Amino acid sequence: MTTSLAVSPAATSPYAAVFIDFENVYYFLKNHYLDPQDPHDYALDLVRALRDTLKREQGLDSLVLYAYADFDKLPSGPQGPLYLMGVDTRNVLGTDHKNAADMQLCIDALEVLYTRPDIGTFVLVAGDRDYIPVLQHLRRQARQVKVVGFRESVSGDLLLMLGQEHYIDARQLLPAERLQALEDHRAARLKQGSDIRRLREQGLPVPSAAARQAARDAATQTAPTEDTAALAPGDEGARPYPRLTGAPEQVQEPAPTFAPIQRITRSDERRCLEFLLEQGQRYAGNLGTPEIWASPFLRRLTDVLPELPDWERRQLLSHLRDAGALRLEKREGEPHAFSVIIINYQHPDVQELNPSEEK
Repeated sequence: MTTSLAVSPAATSPYAAVFIDFENVYYFLKNHYLDPQDPHDYALDLVRALRDTLKREQGLDSLVLYAYADFDKLPSGPQGPLYLMGVDTRNVLGTDHKNAADMQLCIDALEVLYTRPDIGTFVLVAGDRDYIPVLQHLRRQARQVKVVGFRESVSGDLLLMLGQEHYIDARQLLPAERLQALEDHRAARLKQGSDIRRLREQGLPVPSAAARQAARDAATQTAPTEDTAALAPGDEGARPYPRLTGAPEQVQEPAPTFAPIQRITRSDERRCLEFLLEQGQRYAGNLGTPEIWASPFLRRLTDVLPELPDWERRQLLSHLRDAGALRLEKREGEPHAFSVIIINYQHPDVQELNPSEEK
């Protein structure tokens, strides 16, 4: 009598379910890299790269993608870009119980396990030790399990249980230039903190935040030959201010400055700039230099450049900023902060495309 071993459909399934503790990723980037501008953009880059890497390198089609956070408390509203990537957001209200998102993630993972037998791989973008029981249960059900995270935030016990071969380093998912921008920003902030401690140890006055910003702006303006092309979005203020050897000069609040001027040649960047100038002309009124809210502008830009995905339209603003055509500033507001765009009307391409004859 011949017997054959049945192969579980899940064992050969090309389908994956991805569960993302988005809030955990966001705050790791914000805290570890010392408050880079728009950390949610880096988190979105990571999610996008993970989805593409699973498909390209492992042949896994991510049929289920969930992201968890108290999205009302995250600035710049990442839910729209996540939706365009096919990610369903789970809004977990902030409570004193820090594991609220963890609990919802585990519940959803078990629901998918028992309702979707076609899903063979479970990917968790999280690394807390609390996930060990649910990961063990998934493995006992013959599911492949992978964990994605930054090494500093992934539990060693979890890695020991799972095995290094099932761990994906989040840093390897970020584009090299984006990761370098984060590392440069962190190094500059650490140097800044070291300089401040040195001044305090010597009993010297510590320059105000405005003075430090003015020093950074001065260093940028006096070094126009510095290569700025490698700076990724979120690097304003990343350069360290010069070392101070005496009492700092009293500095008033610095005037707005822009990055060193570079000519804008790409057609999509010029189209974006031209539309930005039209919006500036519409909302200028008597202000002279209007502040254009970034999020509403990006939504309107969708109609102008529908052929581009959302993240590329965001990058256009970053490229224009790095070329000195505009500046992005954060404003405090309720329920969360927001970003505004300020146009540099002295930029040659702005003057060339500007519909206003007075600017």
